[in-house]
Amino acid sequence: MSAPATTEQRRPLSGAAWALALIPLLLLGVVLSYLVATGGGLTELAGPPVEQITFQRVTLPEPGVIRVEVINDGPQEVTIPQVRVDDAYFMFDAQPSTTIPRLGRAVFTIYYPWVAEETHVISLITSLGLTFDHEIAAAVESPQPSADLFWRFGLVGLYVGIVPIFLGVLWFPFMRRLSGRAMNFILALTVGLLMYLALGTWLDANEFAAELPAFWQGVPLIFFVAMLTLGVLLAIGSRRKGQESTPIGIAYRIALGIGLHNLGEGLAIGASFALGEAALGTFLILGFTLHNITEGVGIAAPIVRQKQIPLYHFVLLVLLAGGPAILGTWFGGFSFDPVLATVFLAIGVGAILQVVWEVGRLIVRDSIKMGLPVVNWVNLIGVVVGIALMYVTAFLVKF
Repeated sequence: MSAPATTEQRRPLSGAAWALALIPLLLLGVVLSYLVATGGGLTELAGPPVEQITFQRVTLPEPGVIRVEVINDGPQEVTIPQVRVDDAYFMFDAQPSTTIPRLGRAVFTIYYPWVAEETHVISLITSLGLTFDHEIAAAVESPQPSADLFWRFGLVGLYVGIVPIFLGVLWFPFMRRLSGRAMNFILALTVGLLMYLALGTWLDANEFAAELPAFWQGVPLIFFVAMLTLGVLLAIGSRRKGQESTPIGIAYRIALGIGLHNLGEGLAIGASFALGEAALGTFLILGFTLHNITEGVGIAAPIVRQKQIPLYHFVLLVLLAGGPAILGTWFGGFSFDPVLATVFLAIGVGAILQVVWEVGRLIVRDSIKMGLPVVNWVNLIGVVVGIALMYVTAFLVKF
């Protein structure tokens, strides 16, 4: 068996080698060009054109005006010459054009005297006669950016994100008085909280992904972004060369994962108010405030045994975990974009899973130090209680 080539024997790739690599690509281009030009030899079997339109955002900027943003996620361009509202045709403007290229966007401004708090159905009719409908459940003028509304949305995010997490962190002095086994219970409870949050964030991301055009492939997008985030965080952690994660570092990673989850909560609240569903928005505020108080416990748990912790760490942890709820409320209320929402929540899934891994390692290490099996009744009950707490407090935010 011949010895492997040494560094000196390896030669850089020549121009001829690169040319050989390009030949398959050039031939692929020729084949694709032929298929486009001839339809693969099956042109005579081709059916009617396929048209597909997805509604991205519908707003009511002022009385008598409806603004509809759509995207063409079909295989070819679509022309929309007519718009109907409640079975009647109305005048409209289209920007940039009534003809929308594949993957293109268009904004239709419809001049219709909509009635507050009533249901209206918008129908976009293509040149081939296909109809795409969208229902406005309760017509309410969409919020317009203003200093006053910006401030009020920010307060909502404060109530939902920062206040309950701060209240949860206030259990820190009590937890410092607990025994080692009791603290393992709290850490296991944190794992349960995070497991529930990971699943909840995944489901929230899927809800936003359902609003995406088909070409975004929402579920695979969530999965791969989450796995990429998890892989990057694990790779960064592996650079410590065997050093254990510090408790404060774990706390910050927990706060980051929770913050990305709370971003989704803020998006849901802001979007509900933007769509005129104020009652739902208020309902969500109350539910999320109760739901999030348990998250403060999870953030404080890893640092309980640390002797001295500067006060600014607590401030930063609360802001990191709760602040994104404010950003989400602003984003959802003024300029909601399901693509960005889906990506951010998918990142949150990966970040939370990485923290579950870190806290799990901490539980394993402490259990071994105390001479206990890793899977014992204290740890198991802690995980179950954590999941149960999140499950029960979620009753107010699921509908």
